[in-house]
Amino acid sequence: MSDDEAERDAAADGEGDRGSVPDPDGVEGGPEVADVLPRGDDPFAESVEAALAGRSAVVAVGVPLRLLPAVLAARERSSGAPWRIACRPGVVDALSRALVLGTAIAEAVERDEIRIRTGEPLDHGAGGTVFASPDGVDAVVGPRGDRSLATTAVDDDPETVDAVSGAAASRFEAATAESVAMPSRTRLLAAAREVLDDRFADDLATLLESLEPGEFGRTTGISDRTLLVALAARHDHLFRDLRRWVGTDGVGIAPEQEFTADRRTLVDRELIESIKVPMGPGRPMFRLRAVDDALLRARPEEVPSILEGQFALPTDEDGRPRREESRKERRPVWERRRW
Repeated sequence: MSDDEAERDAAADGEGDRGSVPDPDGVEGGPEVADVLPRGDDPFAESVEAALAGRSAVVAVGVPLRLLPAVLAARERSSGAPWRIACRPGVVDALSRALVLGTAIAEAVERDEIRIRTGEPLDHGAGGTVFASPDGVDAVVGPRGDRSLATTAVDDDPETVDAVSGAAASRFEAATAESVAMPSRTRLLAAAREVLDDRFADDLATLLESLEPGEFGRTTGISDRTLLVALAARHDHLFRDLRRWVGTDGVGIAPEQEFTADRRTLVDRELIESIKVPMGPGRPMFRLRAVDDALLRARPEEVPSILEGQFALPTDEDGRPRREESRKERRPVWERRRW
């Protein structure tokens, strides 16, 4: 394993000296969700999901960001009482800047499928990450880059299972309850239908289901804000309405003022245009409109690849794509509509 891979695993596990190893939980300037997820093939995370799926009354302590999607996926394959999840410090805060994973966790919390808190890891196993349930306990063990689960079934050692489960439950009760500063998927889409329209909400619902947990975070080159502005432009929405929906008076995804730079970048990349619309006294408003054929005609789940392809093109000093075909006169937008 290379040094870079070892550092990445240390970061994803939420371990190491924070002065030298990136902290994936958003603490002390460490990387955000998108820097840790998606990891591509992650056999360890897959093993955690497989071990927890179908279990009941799970209590988890010391859960790092890397394993939170696996825990959520396992809970979706289970039933019964809510799972109690105590994450490492900084994990819940990082979810406030992760549109895909944050809204999914918020949905599970709202449905009372999981209860999430922030606490310290349990002094048991490597890294202190433990999953306990009435039928057994699983502790994360092994060196960085080679993590695995050590499982103790209740039939094999009931005393150990009882002791570790009790310690995990106590550690969860001592942890701090935190709200996920992202709306649930249900609330997010309901507000989109009310403030914008059904077509935008349907696009967004399809897109969120198709994305990996760590894609389009707040710190990526193409951020969640870029994605939402592009989606709004596909349906000719007013920029004001988009910002009203996402802002603190709406669903609270991000501050309204943070979307201006993303709008300008999409205009510079010749993906959308901002049309000034005089609407009574005061400053004119901007109507967002998609001008790129590929963006306009793509299925919702294809929009990310369209953006990534356009952002990969070289640009001139003005930020516009350096390609001759982008300078050609475009057909009127009404000739390119899909509907």
